[in-house]
Amino acid sequence: MFRDENICSEKFNKKFTALKKKFDEKVEVSLDSEYHQQLKVYIDRIYAQTCSLETFDDKVFNDLRDAEMSNLNRLQKLKNGSSYKKDKHKSKRQNEDWG
Repeated sequence: MFRDENICSEKFNKKFTALKKKFDEKVEVSLDSEYHQQLKVYIDRIYAQTCSLETFDDKVFNDLRDAEMSNLNRLQKLKNGSSYKKDKHKSKRQNEDWG
């Protein structure tokens, strides 16, 4: 939603509040990966900085866009980094029998 220039603070607030409500209704599963822990912290922080504030408007939302897109990129790299390592090691195991 941060990348979409057509999203205003009101639409973001409604959509993110609905997603957060669904997220909170789910039974919490303890996951040990750093990515899942950071993602949970990120969701809670964004909710606190946006939807729970009465002063949240288009100006505040536009100020958050660039910084939050950067934070989302970091989360994505963290997520992809662990799967990349697994694929890398998987290919080494496949080639062990070749000599």
